[in-house]
Amino acid sequence: MTQRDRTAQLKFVSGLLVSGILVVVEVNFALAQSNIEPDRTLGSQRSIVQPNVILNGIPSDRISGGARRGINLFHSFREFNIDEGRGAYFTNPSGVENILSRVTGTNHSNILGTLGVLGNANLFLINPNGIIFGQNASLDVKGSLSRQQLMRFNLAIAVFSAQQSQNAPPL
Repeated sequence: MTQRDRTAQLKFVSGLLVSGILVVVEVNFALAQSNIEPDRTLGSQRSIVQPNVILNGIPSDRISGGARRGINLFHSFREFNIDEGRGAYFTNPSGVENILSRVTGTNHSNILGTLGVLGNANLFLINPNGIIFGQNASLDVKGSLSRQQLMRFNLAIAVFSAQQSQNAPPL
């Protein structure tokens, strides 16, 4: 093997090593983010998740948008998980007293970090597959929190269901 061949091999191996390091860094960054994924059931009034915002001193996902009906604001997610050391905060528009959130996917929710509301609204979170709060989970809610393993809320104005239904819209 010539010196030129060895140099070419060294460059190739170095390139693979650097690529491997970049992939590992990118995978670790992806693992450090919470998995909050809005579904499409609310159409143009869907939830909007802004990742990697510092809220109350921790890297968080800010959740805005949703479907407003009077004093109620509805959010709908396919997945809703908060990793340890991170937060997820719902915005609280003026006049909203209740934030009702559902998970329509097939997985339970893991709340390992901070779940909060940026305001005084009450927060309702339903997931028929379950909600698990880890030992280091915390709440930053000035109103009340209700978490339920329910299929739906029956409200005077509508039924807010976490089950996919072909017969009736979920809100």
